[in-house]
This record gives sequence, C-alpha cells and structure tokens, in this order.
Amino acid sequence: MKCTRRTTELRLAAPLRISRSTTTARHAVRLAVEHQGLHGHGEAVTSVYYGLDAGALHQWLHRCSEALARFPDPETALAALPEDTTGAPLAVTAAVESALLDLVGKRAGEPVYRLLGATDAPTAATARTIGITTPSRAAALATRLADQGFTVLKVKAGSADPEDDIARVRAVRAAAPGARLLLDPNGGWSASAAPRLLGRFAELGVEAVEQPVAPGDPEGLARLAARSPLPVVADEDAVSLEDARRLTGRVHGINVKLAKCGGAGAALRIAGLIAGSGTDLMLGCLTASSLGIAPAVHLADRARWTDLDGHLLLSHDPWTGIGGDDGTVRASARPGLGVRPSTPFDHPRMPAPEAEARP
Repeated sequence: MKCTRRTTELRLAAPLRISRSTTTARHAVRLAVEHQGLHGHGEAVTSVYYGLDAGALHQWLHRCSEALARFPDPETALAALPEDTTGAPLAVTAAVESALLDLVGKRAGEPVYRLLGATDAPTAATARTIGITTPSRAAALATRLADQGFTVLKVKAGSADPEDDIARVRAVRAAAPGARLLLDPNGGWSASAAPRLLGRFAELGVEAVEQPVAPGDPEGLARLAARSPLPVVADEDAVSLEDARRLTGRVHGINVKLAKCGGAGAALRIAGLIAGSGTDLMLGCLTASSLGIAPAVHLADRARWTDLDGHLLLSHDPWTGIGGDDGTVRASARPGLGVRPSTPFDHPRMPAPEAEARP
C-alpha cells in the first residue's frame, strides 16, 4: 500500500470563542492510502489543547505510513489496529483507521456503517454551536439556525461573569423556543459555583451540560453529577476507555470524539461499555472537514446526543457528503465513507495558524 499526506488550512467562517480561547483556523493533515487503484482517506486536525501541530501530525502519519506499507492489503492492516499505531497520538490512530475503513469499504462495495455493524444509513439531528458572544448576536444566530432546520443548539459558556452566560442562553431560548439546548462551559466553572449554575440553567430548559468544571478531578465531576438537576456529560475528563470505565454509571453522558479516543473502533468499545449503565453516549467532534467528521456520522444512530457540526463552522469545506446544513447529518450509502472532494487537492501548504482551540 502507498500512502501520501497533504496539509490544508481550514478557516472558520467566524471566530469561535470558548471559555479558554478563540479559534479562527486550524490545519487538517489528510492521509490517503492507495491499494490496487483505490484510495481511502482520513484526516487529523491540529489542536493546541491536545498538543498537536501540523509538523507533529505529519511525522506521526509518516511513521504510520511506513508501518502500513508492510501489510499486503488494507483489511489486514485494519485488523492490526490499534496495536500497529502504538505510541501514536489517538488523533493519528483515528485518521489511519478512517483511511483504512474508507478503502476497505470501497473494496467491498459497502458503506462504512455496515462494516461497523449497522444495517441502515444513520441520520441524526446535530447540535450547532454558538460561541461565547453577546446575547443579541447569539439570538440572531439562533434565529437563523432554527430557520435552517436546526433543532439542537449548543451554547458555549464559561464567561468571566456567569450572568453573561445566563443572558446568552436566555436570548437563545427566546429566539429558538422549540430547540433543544445543550451547554458547554469547557471546564470553565469553579467547583463551588457549579451546583448553583446547574440549577439556574435547568430553570432555563437546558437539556444537558458538558464538562462544567475543569478536567483532572473525575471524582469531583461524578459527585457533581450525582446532585445535578440536569444531565452532566463528561468530555475532557473522558478520553480513554479507562476514563469511561471510571465514570460509567456516575455521570449522565460521555462525549466521545473519535480524534480523542482513537477512532470508530474505540468509540464502539466505549459505547458497549456504557450501554445500560445510565450513562448515555454523546458523539462530538473537533472543527474539521466533512472527511474528518464522516466516520462519526457512520456511528450517529448509537448516540443520545449528536454534536457533529465541525464542518459547518468552516468558510470552505474541502470535502462534501455528510450534509448538516439543514440540521441533520447523514451517512452516505456509497461505498466507504461516502465523502468526496468539493475541490481538487491543489491547496498549498499553509503556515500554522496563530490561534486554535476547540477540544
């Protein structure tokens, strides 16, 4: 098998502010795996939070490419994951798995969701993120998104003054009264303030809150969830299968991001672990192209909450094939991941962006 890599800059249509930083762009490193004339594709994106820049992603994907060259076919290579990428960042393992799933599916004439055990093409109402901004701007965006068909809105929180968050959520609720609301402080609340804030947002009709307090104290998060008036979803505190095992049955949900846990196979293991425990699955994502989001869309029928809008935040998505503009993401029935380039792969390599931050 032959592997190639290319870096593309993904620029957001508007800056996205969260509790710890603001994102304007990030890089995507695409891995293409070729075997007998067919190509499979995967994508890893840079992240300051996870300590990954474009250079590191290139180096790791180069090492993985050398390892893949030893296998006679993509099916054998896929069966060897994740052991064959031991030591690589989980985002890299996820990108390699994506490329192999895409290629194996194309060789078999089957969509990826069938390779992962589903019969019908998954579809899901995806949340659409509203960053930390003024109440008036949040309300205007919520109105536009509701008009487009979005029924789930995720509001970022963690402002220095919690009253700003209250005002933003109240404005979004008034602008889109029929929408389900999720809240994500990205760990921006103090442990002492969190219980009171959870109560206030419950009164505003928020459906669930992701990672309300800073990561690093999963026991504290579990204690907070036990007395919360609304569901608490672990995100930054739930990266690996062992993290999920520690919190299963003790929080109301776990946000599984394929780039965070290591790919679709790892996500399925977490989903199996938490099934029936009282802890539900959320599928989340980084800001990425449709190629980077697609593997999670092929799992979307397994989640209570779906937050797969990373491609919708871009000013230009170099890939297409999973929808989402009307509030619903859809796995394609085409062989493999079912995505295709929206433009030729002729983008120049870009310098690293100055600010990146979405976990």
